[in-house]
Amino acid sequence: MRKHTEETSSAPFRRRLATFLAVAATALTASACGTSGASSPSGTNGSAATPSPVTVRLGYLTNLTNASALVGVADGTFVKNLPANVTLETSTYNAGPAEVTAMLAGSLDVAFMGPNSAITAYTQGQKSIRIISGATSGGAALVVAPSITSPKQLKGKTIATPQLGNTQDVALRTWLTKQHLTFPGPEGGGGDVTILPEDNATTLASLTSGAISGAWVPEPWATRLVAEGGGHILVNEASQWPNGRFATTLLVVTTDFLNAHPTVVTDLLKGQIATTKELNTSPVKAQATANAQLLAVTGKALKGSVLSTAWTDMVFTNDPIATSIVADVSHAKAAGFPTTNISGIFDLAPLNSVLTSQGQARVGGA
Repeated sequence: MRKHTEETSSAPFRRRLATFLAVAATALTASACGTSGASSPSGTNGSAATPSPVTVRLGYLTNLTNASALVGVADGTFVKNLPANVTLETSTYNAGPAEVTAMLAGSLDVAFMGPNSAITAYTQGQKSIRIISGATSGGAALVVAPSITSPKQLKGKTIATPQLGNTQDVALRTWLTKQHLTFPGPEGGGGDVTILPEDNATTLASLTSGAISGAWVPEPWATRLVAEGGGHILVNEASQWPNGRFATTLLVVTTDFLNAHPTVVTDLLKGQIATTKELNTSPVKAQATANAQLLAVTGKALKGSVLSTAWTDMVFTNDPIATSIVADVSHAKAAGFPTTNISGIFDLAPLNSVLTSQGQARVGGA
């Protein structure tokens, strides 16, 4: 009877032990699988691991020449082309040199900027940035007071540019040299013409008051200086370039970000390409979107007539127009700004990969 009791009491124990061991084995197996998935890089296996969050810090200028940024940010095109784990943070600037400072300080990953600013960033940053796409061609001019009708009348006058060393600043210095007019170098000095770097909004007031005699500025400021400041265009910058084609705005990325997040850069380029298409195929809608974004970031929208006039002076393209950037290096050097060999400044492989996949023509670098 005792033996029977012992056998009867040990059977449930063995069953509970077997159940416990089975559950434990299952838990260990699940834990092992979970650990493997968590330690693997995102996208390297079939696991359902959540990709690590990435933040893209994008800078752009509050000019119509940065319409790609204005529209792509405002209508969400950039965000739509980025994965769910990527957050887009944006900041705005008056001119490219301020963006360069932010980028070299590690505050920006990607930026829309002019070619001379890109060259400066490449030079000062010891090749730490790459041009990955074009954005805009054209859209810059020298606007002067009504009484000035020829270059020689600029002697003794003050001409403004958005910022020392920015694309329009170098363009003015290059043109003045062709007119045999002297000007102060980047470090100061005397000359026939005084060059005054100042904020574009201040430039409008300065021309109206007579404090300056003109300014070499991007759109919409060139049109505003005519419409609101009473000036007239003495030089449309397009007249200074072969076939009127020259880069005004480029898309630039730090090499660190490009190397760390190549797929994110590719996705951002998809947004850039989609935005360029929108700018060219739906200009009226794009103008309204750009104007709404200008209102949001500057507190002031453009008049319809200014907006439409300025828009016609620009061409939106993914082509960085590399030949004009090579020329910009020579212009910057001649004007006294530090430059370097830019043979490695372009990385257009990601852009061309996307363009090819969409059946569009590839673009070339220098």
